[in-house]
Amino acid sequence: MDLTALLKDLAAVPAPSFSEGARAGKLMEVWGACGFTPTLDDAGNVRLSLPGPSGHPHVALAAHLDTVFPAETDVSVDEHNGTLRGPGVGDNAASLSVLTAFLCGLTHGAPCPIEVVATTGEEGLGDLRGAKAFLLETAATLDAFIAVDGYLPVIVDRSVGVRRYEVSFHAGGGHSWGNAGAPSAIHALGEAIHDLYRLPLTLEPRTTLSVGKVRGGTSVNSIAAEASLLLDLRSVDAGTLAALDAAAVALLRRVERRTRTRLGLRVVGDRPAGLTPNRGLVGAAMGALAANGLAARTTASSTDANAAVPYNLAAIAFGVYEGGFAHRLDEWVNPRSLPLGVKLLSDLVERVSGL
Repeated sequence: MDLTALLKDLAAVPAPSFSEGARAGKLMEVWGACGFTPTLDDAGNVRLSLPGPSGHPHVALAAHLDTVFPAETDVSVDEHNGTLRGPGVGDNAASLSVLTAFLCGLTHGAPCPIEVVATTGEEGLGDLRGAKAFLLETAATLDAFIAVDGYLPVIVDRSVGVRRYEVSFHAGGGHSWGNAGAPSAIHALGEAIHDLYRLPLTLEPRTTLSVGKVRGGTSVNSIAAEASLLLDLRSVDAGTLAALDAAAVALLRRVERRTRTRLGLRVVGDRPAGLTPNRGLVGAAMGALAANGLAARTTASSTDANAAVPYNLAAIAFGVYEGGFAHRLDEWVNPRSLPLGVKLLSDLVERVSGL
């Protein structure tokens, strides 16, 4: 299999969150050409069940279909001096390519029962839609969940919890001169942003807060009747995240009263934080990397593996390519790293099958 060509083909199919259908269809064609019969579930996930020897762990391998880029983005891939560049070429087209090559290389069958899934909605406001739906159906039958996602030689062994809100303020609006002094939604939004960034955040456990997007107002000479922001709260600790969540909501209520506006709150993301019983899984991943001359680096992040936390299911994310600049238009991948990624994934699955 020509991994570079496969990567270019997959990356060139737009797949914004909530609109992954075209890429899902392309992937189903490729898997079908390898002799498999994948299916599409109600969440838009591409699914495939591989039988394996009984008595071995039942493993899920997941790689997400979606990208952070809107549909109108030019996602074509350029190659220069042996490097591939393009929006989403790494995150997550490279991982999909490695997973596909692993799958198509199973000429002698799988070493254990494997559920292969290309998931929807991992990025942005997708809120792990595909992974959550998949695990709601399968978690009780699984022994391990591996998200194929990220750079070599990274193992994500801790899930960063994420709580996201769409925060809106509403007022009567009016003319900037004729109704001067009337409550302004943008004024309220500005005060909210200022106050949110003054909330204390812990370094240990690491906790973050970000206002990632704002909008509102009608014109330069209008008092804003509506304004909104997207708020992202994160922590590696569920209790700390819950405390930050409560503090942020209480703050927003105070701003509402102070500015004589009406507050709207809508949860648009809820990714669970915490550890899973993944010591054996992490050890297997470290062993696969070490056997190929790589020293593992463990970290905390938010990936499809978060969806396994509520089920206490052993889970990690496993990086399988060399690249950089994720979520940027000039993201890059070293295509020479892809065969190594396939070898590492194969080695990891072999090791997990023996746990």
